[in-house]
Amino acid sequence: MRQAMHAAPPYAVPEALRDAVTLHFAVEQVEVLLADCALLTLRPVLAEPAPGERGLAIDGTPAGRAFAAQVPQLEGTVLHLPVSACGERIGVLCLGFATPPGTAVVEDLQEIATALGHALRDADRITDRYHRVRRAARLTLAAEMQWALLPGFGHQGDGYRLAGQLEPAYAVYGDSFDWACGPSGLILSVTDGMGAGVEAAMLTTLTITALRNARRSGAGLEEQAGLADEAIYGQYGGRLHVSTLLMRFDAVTGETALVDAGSPRVMLMRAGQVRRVELEQQLPLGMFGNTAYTEQHLQLEPGDRLIVASDGVYSSRSKGGVEFGLSSLESLIKTTRMQPADEAVRTMVRGLLDFRRGMEVLDDAVVVCLDWTPDPHPGPKPSGPHPGRERP
Repeated sequence: MRQAMHAAPPYAVPEALRDAVTLHFAVEQVEVLLADCALLTLRPVLAEPAPGERGLAIDGTPAGRAFAAQVPQLEGTVLHLPVSACGERIGVLCLGFATPPGTAVVEDLQEIATALGHALRDADRITDRYHRVRRAARLTLAAEMQWALLPGFGHQGDGYRLAGQLEPAYAVYGDSFDWACGPSGLILSVTDGMGAGVEAAMLTTLTITALRNARRSGAGLEEQAGLADEAIYGQYGGRLHVSTLLMRFDAVTGETALVDAGSPRVMLMRAGQVRRVELEQQLPLGMFGNTAYTEQHLQLEPGDRLIVASDGVYSSRSKGGVEFGLSSLESLIKTTRMQPADEAVRTMVRGLLDFRRGMEVLDDAVVVCLDWTPDPHPGPKPSGPHPGRERP
């Protein structure tokens, strides 16, 4: 079945899976559901929904539970299997049987669902089919630019789990996040660009591209920030700037280095208690073009959860004019203590949406969650430098 999916044209992966799975298993019905951009609904690929059709709600449905919990769900004779790749939740594979399948069959089919996730992720780069399915509404041009920058919704590495989400998903403009994993950890950035619409999206695009260019050249956090500062100032002359948080995380030791260049806030949940990580705020990127940035350090403990939120989260206001604030964010983070990182992010975004229901959205928001769950018996790691560390 893997061979069938890999041999299929990128736009026909679901059909190749359907034909193969019905040939080898007693499956009578097949559907592939993809999570929409806002992570609110699951939308069918084989029976592609009409424009404007909402799709199946994630909350309160068996398919949604399979997606949220990443655990197979059997509803009568219908099996719902989570579809993911490298820790990123993509959707759900729904299979209908004449009689409920046994445990061994479910395990085999879960492997196939995971293979489907990888195949869809590869196919996504060269076909628009799955992009269209995931859209419950049309994206603004600024949002189109931002979505093209994202590394995905989540990632699972050795000893850690990572997730992020943008809101409003279909009209985001200045907020974004980026990450890159390596043999022993990752580099992460959360950006909050000035302005609105396409101008804000262009500013954020320049920022993330400059940071990637520096990172891929072997620069450390301080040099990444400095080079991006120069690039933004060179383009805008100080007229526009970008609030950015840069982070390098070592998944072996828990050592975390940060450069706080603006408004994104870092919260730490440890043993069920939440506190703000106090960092020295440095100038946003692009204000002067010659700013020297300094790393600060945080030592994580096993089981810690880090949350990074842009000001569109904690500065949001309710219909009654009340600010969401960091205290409300702390309370919301506490409610996620039993959830994995990806579902925790979804819970926090839903909490924000409930808070500002009925209000016109004046600022977009980003939430990123990192959980450190080190393996007590880690295996061998590939050789090579940590992402973002200075070269000798």
